[in-house]
Amino acid sequence: MDYLLTLDWIWIFTFLFLMIGSGIAFYRLASRSEDDYFLAQRDLPWWLPGISVYATHTATDTAIFVMGVVYLYGVSALWYIFFPVWVAVSAFISTRIFRRSLAGTVAEWQTLRFNGLGAEMLRGWVSGWQFFMAMFILGWVGAAMGKITFFLFGWPQWIGIVGFTSLAGIYVLMAGYWGVMIADFQQGIIAFALILIVSVWAIIGAGGPAEIIQKVQQMNSTYTWTVPDDTSPSDKTYLRITGEEQNQQRQYSMGDPFSIVGPPADTDEVDKATPTYEEMFQGNSSKLEGEEKDQFSKHNTDTDFNIVFPHPGDTLISGESYKIVWNSKESIENQTIEWSNDGGTSWSTVATNVRKGQDWRLSPFKFSGWFTGDFPVMWFLTMLVIATLGGIGIGTNSDWYVEAQRIQSSKTVMEASFTMLAGGAAVLFRNGIWIAAMLGLFTLVPQFADVGQVETMWYTYGFEHLPVGVVGLFVAGIIAIHLSTISTRLNLGAQYATRDLYHHYIKPDASEKNLVWVGRISTLVLMLGSFLYGMMITEITEWLIFAMWIMFAGIWLPSILQVVWWRFNAWGYLSAWIANLVFSWLIVWVLPAYGIIPELTNYMQFWILLALGTLVFIPITLLTKPEPLPHLVKFYVQTRPIGWWGPVKEEAKRQGLI
Repeated sequence: MDYLLTLDWIWIFTFLFLMIGSGIAFYRLASRSEDDYFLAQRDLPWWLPGISVYATHTATDTAIFVMGVVYLYGVSALWYIFFPVWVAVSAFISTRIFRRSLAGTVAEWQTLRFNGLGAEMLRGWVSGWQFFMAMFILGWVGAAMGKITFFLFGWPQWIGIVGFTSLAGIYVLMAGYWGVMIADFQQGIIAFALILIVSVWAIIGAGGPAEIIQKVQQMNSTYTWTVPDDTSPSDKTYLRITGEEQNQQRQYSMGDPFSIVGPPADTDEVDKATPTYEEMFQGNSSKLEGEEKDQFSKHNTDTDFNIVFPHPGDTLISGESYKIVWNSKESIENQTIEWSNDGGTSWSTVATNVRKGQDWRLSPFKFSGWFTGDFPVMWFLTMLVIATLGGIGIGTNSDWYVEAQRIQSSKTVMEASFTMLAGGAAVLFRNGIWIAAMLGLFTLVPQFADVGQVETMWYTYGFEHLPVGVVGLFVAGIIAIHLSTISTRLNLGAQYATRDLYHHYIKPDASEKNLVWVGRISTLVLMLGSFLYGMMITEITEWLIFAMWIMFAGIWLPSILQVVWWRFNAWGYLSAWIANLVFSWLIVWVLPAYGIIPELTNYMQFWILLALGTLVFIPITLLTKPEPLPHLVKFYVQTRPIGWWGPVKEEAKRQGLI
């Protein structure tokens, strides 16, 4: 809080006034009808929902996630964010099909594509599931904001979860989708500008692009070492690196030992050996004085074959993870890390054939092998297939449910395509500048061993180094990033509750005024429920990955088949959903927990879940009747899907409809 002066607070309160003011200004317009409250009368120019696509996909947790994967995988982390690829394909195929359908939600699409009891069960399931997922994601993003506010201001995490979500709730309750769009327009511009400013500032702080590349190429080798839990306390612990140079064995062992102690009763009271982020940037740590501080400062240019961290005299804690950092000559190959806890009498292997240097971080195609390692070829191909073919289907990933609202709020089919392309292009640019900045930040603190230590590094750098006045804009930008995602999910979840559950099933003859008030009540219920989820979610990345798989791994292929194959029916799709829920829990959580199967990588989980689901939904589809031909003809004429629609297309021609 000491970093925020009067000018900073002026920027923050000005931004909050604009957000809440937009809700007041559009209250009457949003109150006219259900279509106004949830789709802005389907009359928006492409650039407005396009900015919203970008703003919505730039949440407070996005920077945390990107920082973590850049730290782990370097520039290859770009492939973790395949959203622009999916958007590019979707803009020319599924976006156009969906916009022609006039379905307000993906749940409503089910009763247009399918017919009868199966279609109604799907619509009820998808709308209920999306209401739950909106509440979950609101809590998840709120937890990220709580983490950030605690880290930056020292506030209790519930303030980030409850306080800022409530701010978004004010203008969403009042102005609905109109408020979301106008606020996203402001938030998107602010967020884009601040991401650019802070990232460029970080790149300059790290020495500029050329120096960042040079630093990474010359940087120490690193390896994450978890000290074994059962390690006996010792003050004569050694590490050594061995490698082959000109057919001879060369080794390094520290001249002075470091110490290992057992885990304390209260780890909060332990002064851990690894310096913190603030200690590295501010240089105020007692651990970074004199020669030790100089040793860290020269790590980018030192070419001697020696260990940089742990230092002689450091104390490591058994059971904790640390980043071993050493300088490695270009001529030394096949490096092995060993350690001794008895003064060098006996040695144990930590790792063999460890990666040398850090230049691998600069290549987006630095594969670790076909199937193994941090970045295997199969993982890349899996993500590429998911994104490209996923752009053909409808509901192939969790983002589809958000974009469906933007697509249907665009004026025309063509403008809907432009909406998706504009949003995807902005996200692609954001990813590029973020990765460059985060790579630069990594060169300043290469010794961090815990992803949690670096997840908030981008935020912290901006907070610590931006000048007075700009810090206030930065905080406003963080709030903007958060409010955009929150407002989108509040309005989207309320749309499913109102349009698909209440209006379609409970009260089909409800008045427009009644539907708007149901939308507002649903928004309030979502917001209150998200507070509970936010308090429960402690590990953001773990929940994120599981939500991704349970959302689309098992229904990815069925979501494509409903667009490209006329024979695919509601019972096949419904069975895919049920199978996916069961198999996801088993493969991701239950079976590994009991040791029945090993813990699998993400891409392996995807293909296994897809294969198991296919064994369920294909037989059920073929064993049940297809949708009635008149229903399929009506759907085909209206939406013009691609793929295998031969019998339906012929019937439409016979009737003179196409």
